[in-house]
Amino acid sequence: MRFENVLSDLNGFGRFQVMVIVISFIGRFTLPCHFLLNNFIGAVPPHHCDISTLYGGGIFGNLSLEEQLAVSIPVQEDGSLSSCQMYAAPQYHLLLNSSNITGLQTVPCQNGWVYDNSTFKSTLTSQWDLVCEQRGKNKATATIFFIGVMFGAVAYGSLSDRFGRRNMLLVSYVSGMLFAVASAFSTSYIMFMVLRFFTGFTITGIVIISAVLSLEWVDIQHRNLVGIIDSLSWTFGNVCFSGIAYFVTDWRWLTVSITLPVILAVLTWRWMPESARWLIAKGKLEQARLYLQKCAKMNQTEDKMNLFKTETLSTIIVTEKRDRAYYYVDMIRTPKMRKLALCTGVMWFCVATAFYGISFNLTGFGLNIYLTQFTYALIELPAKVSAYYLWDRIGRRRTEVGSLLMVGVCLGINIVIPKDMSVIRTVVAVIGKGFSSAAFATIVLFSNELFPTVLRQYGMGYNSFLARLGIAMAPLIFLLDEVWQELPQIVLCSVAVLGTVVARTLPETRNRCLPETIEDIEQPKRGEIMSYSATRSSNSEQQQ
Repeated sequence: MRFENVLSDLNGFGRFQVMVIVISFIGRFTLPCHFLLNNFIGAVPPHHCDISTLYGGGIFGNLSLEEQLAVSIPVQEDGSLSSCQMYAAPQYHLLLNSSNITGLQTVPCQNGWVYDNSTFKSTLTSQWDLVCEQRGKNKATATIFFIGVMFGAVAYGSLSDRFGRRNMLLVSYVSGMLFAVASAFSTSYIMFMVLRFFTGFTITGIVIISAVLSLEWVDIQHRNLVGIIDSLSWTFGNVCFSGIAYFVTDWRWLTVSITLPVILAVLTWRWMPESARWLIAKGKLEQARLYLQKCAKMNQTEDKMNLFKTETLSTIIVTEKRDRAYYYVDMIRTPKMRKLALCTGVMWFCVATAFYGISFNLTGFGLNIYLTQFTYALIELPAKVSAYYLWDRIGRRRTEVGSLLMVGVCLGINIVIPKDMSVIRTVVAVIGKGFSSAAFATIVLFSNELFPTVLRQYGMGYNSFLARLGIAMAPLIFLLDEVWQELPQIVLCSVAVLGTVVARTLPETRNRCLPETIEDIEQPKRGEIMSYSATRSSNSEQQQ
């Protein structure tokens, strides 16, 4: 007997499963807020050198503020004040002839900066002057967070298997909330960086565990649906985040505001069941039976529960027991597995880099940052629904290839569109964001179906690690604009095209049985390539 047979008899997608999905949805709401938080708390408001205490104090006489700025700070080509330079001495002649600036000596800002607070009350940038020579530190705040997420994915994957999904989910809720709130009250840049690292490390448990719990409690036929619902929880949180950021413009209170919903997740955790599949695998049959009884009661299939005694559940352990233990190294021992690991790893890296490269570039098109964030989030809904429809129409591979190709096309178009056409550039970027969302949703399903059962968890852990590496690098890519203004867009476009090429080399998984062993990958048998519908009909005939 397999666990899928038990779920099928107890209704693998009844009220009990809906409860699990809803609780997971509540906990996942805050994730996109934290993942994209640096778009707002790390925003760079307009700024210029502080001249209030320079040049000997009150030497400006009766000059107005505009006149003081005109004689003290150079004007850039676009007519705005220089952000990082000031004149070595006041240039009073500019009041009479503002075009005579040849040969005037400039120096870096000597006494800090003055920031425009019309959009943001405060940001990390204005708090610790992360501009000009310190610009890299601003981008590093996002990178250090995702490095924490990267290592947290590895840690929570192991801990949840050892101590249980449910217990570690609570640990992730509580510790993530505490570190996030503590980071909002940081008194130094270093303190904030350390706490953001641990925030990323701890909340990544929510990402991994809630998704696994949802999938382990539903039958095979509804796993695609659950995957889309989990993905849409991200979209919902993303849409709400733009509204929260609009009303909360202080970076400290914004961090607190997006963390508070975790309290609701902690309160609803008491109704979250442990994975019966995990309990059975660990030999805790009586506990598994209690959760299965709750499932049967909520799904109104209590009469079927009588068929599954403790002795019956014990046969699942024998059925699913492996001949040997598997490790990460098994992913590279054989040729086809090695190719599969390499190709999926490159794809995850490319998809994540392109997706977050677009998501982080809210101010690169010259329009309202909140409207851009809202539009970026809203486009994910039709994109993911369309991907869900295409998976069974044209297949996973074609959907992935087409989505990534269109991401590369959109990024390429924005390279040649003039900077002053900000509306058109934003529209193209939004379309690209939609295609990148479809690519991300597809690669999760695609990878799960490509890896054999004995290495599926290892495969997803490995791919998640590389995805987080890509995300951590995405903010740093924008620093390349110091070399050439269009270089960040070119790099992102190239990454998307690379992902497209690699995706074409992978086999299609639509209407095919999931591989169970490494041998199924290395030497697939013709008899194993059959449609899911045929498998279901065969199973139903056996049950009858």
